[in-house]
Amino acid sequence: MHAITVTEPGGPDVLTWTEVDDPEPGAGEVLVEVVAAGVNRADLLQRQGHYDPPPGAPPYPGLECSGRIAALGPDAAGTGWRVGDEVCALLAGGGYAEKVAVPAGQLLPLPGTPGGPLDLVTAAALPEVACTVWSNVFMLAGLRAGETLLVHGGASGIGTMAIQLAKAAGATVAVTAGSPEKLARCAELGADILVDYREQDFAAEVKEATGGKGADVVLDIIGAKYLERNVRVLATGGRIVVIGLQGGVKGELHLGALLAKRGTVAATSLRARPAAEKAEIVAAVREHVWPLLADGRVRPVVDRTLPMSNASGAHRVLGGSGHVGKVVLTV
Repeated sequence: MHAITVTEPGGPDVLTWTEVDDPEPGAGEVLVEVVAAGVNRADLLQRQGHYDPPPGAPPYPGLECSGRIAALGPDAAGTGWRVGDEVCALLAGGGYAEKVAVPAGQLLPLPGTPGGPLDLVTAAALPEVACTVWSNVFMLAGLRAGETLLVHGGASGIGTMAIQLAKAAGATVAVTAGSPEKLARCAELGADILVDYREQDFAAEVKEATGGKGADVVLDIIGAKYLERNVRVLATGGRIVVIGLQGGVKGELHLGALLAKRGTVAATSLRARPAAEKAEIVAAVREHVWPLLADGRVRPVVDRTLPMSNASGAHRVLGGSGHVGKVVLTV
């Protein structure tokens, strides 16, 4: 098969469409013939040499894909999946390829929508963002109806999914984004409080918009740069969940301010979790998120699709932050 390999850590041009050995599905795994793969910022970090795949994962980038089951590995026959099924999948790596072996518990069927089953290319935009948002905003932070969620990077793939899921749950949604155009797209998805982080102090804006209360849950992709303001914007009993470190890895945490608000700070990643934990998250997404896609309350947002052989172009798009939603590669 062919896969995108990283010749050496560096810029987008180190991504090469190369002939490699076919994967073999192990116990409890299925082999998926890839049709499309979502592009994530973690892929850019891996290309740069900053985010190695976990042990046993394929060396190629790609944390989600869609395609058709080509073969069942040992012990996978009893999982309910069959050869030929159209699926999308959460991966530890290897999505930028023509084939990938996936634990059966990390597969999802193509979701239904008001117009019928979602097409395979668009479905590739779902697994990573749906699993990330559901596991962090709902399973970990416990967002409830009537609360306020602050989403940093509201126009990103994670952000566009978080807005929609939070609105479906009855929450108020505040977002930060870097342009009026991106904020307008967030508003179309249901965001209530719009903050241009280049021009405004998000902590002050969200506090004012909520009558001084602040945000009950903060979903943060920035890290150190936003830590002080995330604590400042937090409501009493609020929860900060850090899932990205675009703004640095070391910050000063004012424990007195956090204690006064009875707040919590959690930091999580999805990629390196054990397969059993990923299967639990995938099952929860199938139970709670897939019905919202079926009735049209949630939809994937795809900025553009590019050929898999042009993965370098997709990385340039993400690196330039000019997109809204997901970038998808097609085989």
